[in-house]
Amino acid sequence: MGAPDDREPQLKRLLVAARYRVDDATIGVVAYRATDRRAVAILAGPVSPLEADREFPTGCVHRTLVYAEEPGPAARGAAAEHGLEILVPETLGTALGELLLLPELAVGPSERAGEETPPGPVETPIAAFPPGERVVRPRLGRPEAELIAGVDGFRYTLRLVPYYVAPYRVREPAPHGRVGAVREFWVAVHGLSGRTEVWEPGDRELTGELSEPHERLEPTVPDDRAREIAEQRLRERHTVSVDHTEQHGGALVIERRKVAPEPNDLKIGSFAVVHVPFWYVEGADGRVVIDAVSGARSLPEGRAAPGR
Repeated sequence: MGAPDDREPQLKRLLVAARYRVDDATIGVVAYRATDRRAVAILAGPVSPLEADREFPTGCVHRTLVYAEEPGPAARGAAAEHGLEILVPETLGTALGELLLLPELAVGPSERAGEETPPGPVETPIAAFPPGERVVRPRLGRPEAELIAGVDGFRYTLRLVPYYVAPYRVREPAPHGRVGAVREFWVAVHGLSGRTEVWEPGDRELTGELSEPHERLEPTVPDDRAREIAEQRLRERHTVSVDHTEQHGGALVIERRKVAPEPNDLKIGSFAVVHVPFWYVEGADGRVVIDAVSGARSLPEGRAAPGR
């Protein structure tokens, strides 16, 4: 018995794109993502939930079993007792959005704790944005988009959506006057809506052009406005809560303050326009937009940029 509707290859590609480690196992396929400790088992037969559970790494927080067909009330009862989620073909599509959602980055790929001086200017590496077309290579084709959409779509269109992308460096505030850690990320501002995302360096591969038929959209948010949006959103993102403790007579008073990075502690490099592929699925029930890199569902374009 195969995976749901023989979709195992598509499911494996989706999980890999969402940063799961995917391994073949005796029960089928086991995928694990260490950043949020999620685990998914794509079962190759009528495996009992308890047998499948033994294949998961120790310490999993969320465990999901994907069956090719309804396993029955006994299996569901055993799964419920042990905190296991069961998905079948009828419920798989709607649940994929949560399983593929990338966790928030808690720590940057470069962190230099205790750096004494404020971070200097951020230089955008020339190799990061080579001359010519700057298109993020899609990882997911139409079969994977159909699986994620979970709806009857009569038209699938691959659109290249513009983003303003730049590296940035930040030193977050730390309590008791200590020097905070310096972290490095990439910021991406949606060129149509102004929505801001934080990318992990090296997570997206650029290519010159795509062989897949596609439509290209151009930015409507001005580049100077994109920088304003990025600075505002990043300052909010890296604002931390700091407990300030004082002794007043015999009482200990703890005050929680919101502290934003100092002006010199947030530096953003030069922006470049990068086109990111999205699958637009149109059907009788409306439109579904799917990131062709991560598999996450996204908002349609055309939303107004945040106000000043």
